[in-house]
Amino acid sequence: MRTTVLGGSRVRVTELAFGAAALGNLYAPLNDRAAADTVAAAWDAGIRTFDTAPHYGLGLSERRLGAALRGRPRDAYTVSTKVGRLLVPGGGGGDDLANGFAVAATHHRVWDFSADGVLRSIEASLERLGLDRVDVALLHDPDEHLDQALTQGYRALERLRAEGVVGAIGAGMNQTRALTRIVRDTDVDTVLLAGRYTLLDHGALDELLPEAAARGRSVIIGGVLNSGLLADPRPGARYDYAPAPRPLLDRALRLKAVCERHGVPLRAAALRFPFGHEAVAGVLTGARSAEEVRDTVDMLRLPVPDALWTDLRASGLLPSHAPFPSSTSRSTGPEGPS
Repeated sequence: MRTTVLGGSRVRVTELAFGAAALGNLYAPLNDRAAADTVAAAWDAGIRTFDTAPHYGLGLSERRLGAALRGRPRDAYTVSTKVGRLLVPGGGGGDDLANGFAVAATHHRVWDFSADGVLRSIEASLERLGLDRVDVALLHDPDEHLDQALTQGYRALERLRAEGVVGAIGAGMNQTRALTRIVRDTDVDTVLLAGRYTLLDHGALDELLPEAAARGRSVIIGGVLNSGLLADPRPGARYDYAPAPRPLLDRALRLKAVCERHGVPLRAAALRFPFGHEAVAGVLTGARSAEEVRDTVDMLRLPVPDALWTDLRASGLLPSHAPFPSSTSRSTGPEGPS
């Protein structure tokens, strides 16, 4: 699988990254064996980039990911985790489903983008992962805490990068405005954008992606299936974790129809679309089974003809200025070791 270097760092990521939220029992329980098998399937498929966070299952995702990678050559893979939510013992009992995770509420989350909070978060993540370093550290959803994240949390990440504790730094969010500010005002290597550069949502095209390209920053695109609407557009399908409004469902069905005329599954087009932009280093998708991993990899490897993108533009389903990936090149980045 092809790899790309993140921004000005030396950290390489595979064009497809494994999002480990499901390892934290996202929405429903997942047993340890299934979690390990899912990571093993990703590894066997050539995926070498793994993204997690303390938020995912109150640390369960980090613990399971670390266990699944144990014994693998450390220099052969890239691990990304996040800062901004500290896990404090005492969750009040019950479960954590209000936050989306089917785990016991043994801890509660405390927002903290201070320098001390970032250092404590990284230290705790290293312990859960069983690693002596993480390759990428991201400010996680600092929407309501942006000033503290930029004046304190970011500075702490800069120091950790200088000390070699992390290899690359950045931020992960599901909105473009704050990420654009972060790209402009800091020296991050990368940003992770969820759901805002897809076949349905082109919000990153006007500012964030051009700004990142101009400054040599890398963008990882998550949520390319928009919570499942682009996987299987039908009544009741979800968009941004809620039932899709009818106009969006209709648009997704039109996208599917155009793809079918070219013999391409909608999922394959959705996975490939972001690679048309020069700033995009990779796509991040989640999975909760080995079968889901293998299906995603198969979809990514399917050829998508240039004529499909042309038809989507002509149908008004893609902006005329949206770059699309050439059928002669499977990745935006140079091939490197995996």
